[in-house]
Amino acid sequence: MNRRSVLTLAGASALGAGTLAAPALAQGAWQPDRPIRVIVPFPPGGATDVWARLVTETMGEIMRATFVVESRSGAAGMIGAEAVARAPADGHTLLFTITSLVQSPVVLRQNPYDAVRDFTPIGQMGTTTLIFMSRAALGPRNLAEFITFAQERSRRGQGVNLGSWAAGSSAHVFALALNNQLNLGMTHVAYRGEAPMLSAYLGQEVDCGINSLTTMRPHIESGTMVPLAALGDARAGGLPNVPTFVEQGHDIGRGWSGFVGMLAPARLPERVHTRLAEAFRETMARPALQARLRQMDTDPIWLGPQEFGATIERVRSRWIEITSGMDLQMG
Repeated sequence: MNRRSVLTLAGASALGAGTLAAPALAQGAWQPDRPIRVIVPFPPGGATDVWARLVTETMGEIMRATFVVESRSGAAGMIGAEAVARAPADGHTLLFTITSLVQSPVVLRQNPYDAVRDFTPIGQMGTTTLIFMSRAALGPRNLAEFITFAQERSRRGQGVNLGSWAAGSSAHVFALALNNQLNLGMTHVAYRGEAPMLSAYLGQEVDCGINSLTTMRPHIESGTMVPLAALGDARAGGLPNVPTFVEQGHDIGRGWSGFVGMLAPARLPERVHTRLAEAFRETMARPALQARLRQMDTDPIWLGPQEFGATIERVRSRWIEITSGMDLQMG
């Protein structure tokens, strides 16, 4: 079931408090004549949903417009993305998404849209470090201990359940690489987003997985989850004591960096595109929002439409390279 949240100037939270009033509209600037629907292709409660609400709240203030955040989950994020690709290119339907936009079609070998041709990039919000973690109740307190634990469980025929927020995602593919390289015998269970995956952790349905620090920090701090390794070339700023996979001798996620951003359907009129991109840029320039994102373990790295479009193409090419020849079944 979809959950909607209306974000208007009147309902703005303390995040926007203390900022300057929105400037008068430039003559001839596009102004939406009805609410702008922002589709998040994952269930409510996950990191993507949270980011979308923060960004569109401030954009609503700047544009003096109403934004409606709508969850449209399913098919590893492709259902929501396809809905936007097929929507009228009038600025009233946008997509707020993550790297799964390009990953899911590649891994699942489905083509409901073309991530480059079927969208108009509005801008990149930033990125976040992904962490491989396990339930504290399992016992292991570092990656080496977890590997030994999983291998022993596999030898006894018990196995370990590994969750991911979507089949074909970074969470799926990089954990699969770990599983295959070290013969861990883990069983993959895919969910429809980070929020359902979190519920699975708490219900002890799955034992480990790769997640955003944005979503999982409270559970790490409470002692429910144990962080074991970071993806990419650098440690997470919020978890400086947790080394990367590469630092621990495993060539997993080397050079990897995803994205978080906003797009519209292709062939968006120039004046509409300019207005949305400028509002997004101004949103990302606000110190209060940047500080809030950093508190959520998210790096606010703004890229304009052209640079974001180039990033999407680069990441798609890199993902095709990473997954080439991989057996994406896990049992």
